[in-house]
Order: sequence, then structure tokens, then C-alpha cells
Amino acid sequence: MPAGRKRASGAAVRRRHLVAVLVRDGVMPLELGAVHQLFGVARGSDGERLYDVRTCAAVPGPVRTDADFSIDVPHGPQVLARADTVVVPASHALDDTGTGTDTVAAGGDVAGLLSTVRPEARVASICTGAFALARAGLLDGRRATTHWLSAERFRREFPAVELDPDVLFTEDGRVFTSAGEAAGIDLCLHLIRSDHGAAVANDVARRTVVPPFRDGGQAQFVDVPVPAPTGGHTGPARSWALEHLDETLSLDDLARHASMSTRTFTRRFRREVGVSPGAWLLQQRLLRARDLLERSELPVDAVARRAGFGTGASLRQHFARALGTSPAAYRATFGQDLRNQNVTSRLPRHP
Repeated sequence: MPAGRKRASGAAVRRRHLVAVLVRDGVMPLELGAVHQLFGVARGSDGERLYDVRTCAAVPGPVRTDADFSIDVPHGPQVLARADTVVVPASHALDDTGTGTDTVAAGGDVAGLLSTVRPEARVASICTGAFALARAGLLDGRRATTHWLSAERFRREFPAVELDPDVLFTEDGRVFTSAGEAAGIDLCLHLIRSDHGAAVANDVARRTVVPPFRDGGQAQFVDVPVPAPTGGHTGPARSWALEHLDETLSLDDLARHASMSTRTFTRRFRREVGVSPGAWLLQQRLLRARDLLERSELPVDAVARRAGFGTGASLRQHFARALGTSPAAYRATFGQDLRNQNVTSRLPRHP
């Protein structure tokens, strides 16, 4: 149905945000699939899809993956000029050391292809897809990240880029980069959250059974991603904390619920989660406050109490520091749409 046509009820059809995924020979299927899955299941309160996702290549047709199969890409580079967001996954060929090397040259003139992207569109990379963005000059003078195994090579090749290999993803203006494959999921959720708020992003996370929020500044390399089956770990304490966010929670409280000393708990928490207990607790409280601002009409002071900030002044301070806005402005942007059952994107859509 053409954009702008009316349904029988008289409601206008939403123009969806167009996400173009630029793939090259050696593309990693998990990264490509994650982009389609996450943006593809995002829904407004009326049940309508919020994004169209299109896979494109320098030349339409078969594209080799880094697995034992190829994919048939239906779209050529023309879709890039219409896209609102362009995502470049990694393109891997294993070198002699077993380290993934992004095969930009195999994908044609990537710099030329990316030059057709509209100035107002977002551009994002997953894993070593950052090499493609860097070769196109999109990262010069910007903060970026890539997979930690490729960080040194990236620094050597692109000294003009401010590389931060210790984070999950970065945002610098309209350009976004993420670390390994799983961090690409975090970045996609961040983009959805930026477009439509925490409620929509949380729904996408629930549908795909992934964590709804990992801050971009969280460490990408965690010493012990899965706690050892023997001995205590911090999971029960985190679950307890999420049920008591409206209370004053101390480090001693968390350690006690994990049956550990404070020192041991702090060390293990950072190893398992990648950030300190205090930083994690603040992330969860901000996420709870955002959800309440979107889904309820509670006064800001009541939202602050339920999220554990105590006062509206404290919530406003943390909101300004973390999100660059106020609770009232955030609600005006995201909460009003839910109350009116009319969620719309605040980013440009393709015609």
C-alpha cells in the first residue's frame, strides 16, 4: 500500500523507517540475522511494524557467508540512497592466526557505496564492520569501537579514529559502531530505544529473549561470562535488587543476598557483569524510570520513588547526565504516543 493511503477506518498508514544492511562476501550470518530479527519484530502500540529491513550488496545475487552456504541478496546499492539507517556487518576471512580479517576489498568499492548514503541517515557497524566505515572516512576524528581481537590492527590502519576497544558500542553523531556479534544486538536495541523509547525496545528484547539493556560503556570483554557451576555468584543478588529497586540498596545488602563478603561480591560482580554494582544499579533504575514515564501517568516524583531515586530532583539530575534530557521532555516524546495509542517514529522515513 503506498505511503499516505488511508485504511477503511480513515487512519493513515505509517511510513516505516528503512534499515539497509550492506553485506559483502564473507558476511557473518548471525550478525545479518540479528539486524533483521530485532528491527523486524519492533511494533507500535497499534501492532504495526515500525521498520522495513532490506539487505543489499554491491551487485544483487549470491553472496558468500563465512559459513558453508551462500545467501541470495535481492537488492543492489540503490537502496542505500533511500535508507534512514545503514548497517554494515562484519565480512570475515580467517587469517593464519585465526583472527577475523574484514574483507572489505572483496565487497567492491565500499567507500563509494557508502558515499551515496544521505547526510541525515544513520550509519552503524557490527564487529569488524568498523573497518569498512573507517576506510570510507566515516570514522575520522570520531570515537569508535570494534572487536577487541582486531583493535591493534585497527589502530595501525586508522590512527585518525579515536578507538575505544573496551566498550560494547559507541555513538558519535550519526555514526555508531559496536564490538563483537552480541554487542551488535545491544546496538540495535539502543537504536530502537532511541527511536521509540524503552517500552518498544523492551518488547523487542522479550520477543527475542535477550537482555533489554546493556549500557554501551559496559566492558566488551568479561573474564567469566558464565559463572562457574560451583560456588556462589551474583545472579540471585541481581534478581533480588530488581524486585526492590524502590528501596535504598547498599553494596552490603547486595553482597549479603549473594552470601559473600563485600569485597568478594564486588570483584565477582564486575567479572560477571562487566561493570561495578553501583553502575549496574543506576542503569536498572534509569531503565525502570523510563519505562514508568512511558507506560504510566505517575507524577515525576512518584516515578522517582518507584525507580529508587528518592526525589524528583535526583531523577532529573541523573536523567540529564545520562540522557541529556529531563523526565518531562522524555515523557512528552515517548509517553504521549502510548497514551494516544499512536506510536510514530521521530526519525525520517523513506518515501
